[in-house]
Amino acid sequence: MATYAIGDIQGCYQPLMRLLDVIEFKQDEDTLWFTGDLVNRGPQSLTVLRFVHDLGDRHQVVLGNHDLHLLAAAHGHARQNSGDTIDSILHAKDREELINWLQHRPLMMHDEALGYALVHAGLAPQWTVGIAKDLAGEVEAVLRSDNAAEFFKNMYGNHPSHWSDELTGMERLRCIVNYFTRMRYCHEDGSLDLNYKGEVEKKPEDLIPWFDVKPRASAHDKIIFGHWAALGGETSTPNVYPLDTGCVWGNQLTAMRVEDGEHFSIPCT
Repeated sequence: MATYAIGDIQGCYQPLMRLLDVIEFKQDEDTLWFTGDLVNRGPQSLTVLRFVHDLGDRHQVVLGNHDLHLLAAAHGHARQNSGDTIDSILHAKDREELINWLQHRPLMMHDEALGYALVHAGLAPQWTVGIAKDLAGEVEAVLRSDNAAEFFKNMYGNHPSHWSDELTGMERLRCIVNYFTRMRYCHEDGSLDLNYKGEVEKKPEDLIPWFDVKPRASAHDKIIFGHWAALGGETSTPNVYPLDTGCVWGNQLTAMRVEDGEHFSIPCT
């Protein structure tokens, strides 16, 4: 029995199947954790979503920005992009079942026994794991309520860019979601910069990878995340484990065995 965390799939079904062969995945014994962005940009978003759905709820999925984009589209509030590959899901015969299932996935999962938190992009530098779990719960409650459509209508936007306990309403929810699903760089005070997406070596001087902001309240917690393909699955910062290795861009799809930290990667074409 083993637990494997897998980076962003984004509709790349065939690489996922090859990776599961490499790790010799046994559905009845092993557990899979997915860092989010199951769908979009890749060629088989519907097939990936059906596969992960059919694994059952013992396997864990956290929501990524592309998953939320799909949900917004299903509620009629998405800003469609030219590279989107979600139409097959929106027109599928089992659309409602898949959308409802995805809408009930969490923003964050914390396994106390194994000692890891799983998120898509990261945790705001100001948040402890406990605070982050509570804030994720606020958004999850709205996603699972009759107010979900109103949330998706107001989800898009870069502001507010700094977390405050005083935030309320949609601004509070949007800020939480942006930290969990879109964050890469922050300023020294922990505020978000959602514009620069390039390599760390070429970043503006005033930007800091979120996991290197000091002090960071979760610095002693182990955090698995995806979203940031430009990291190439590597960082020298302790206790953070980036797993998005850019499969949809033709690079690799990566899994990490949680119990011992061993990585497994396969090439994507």
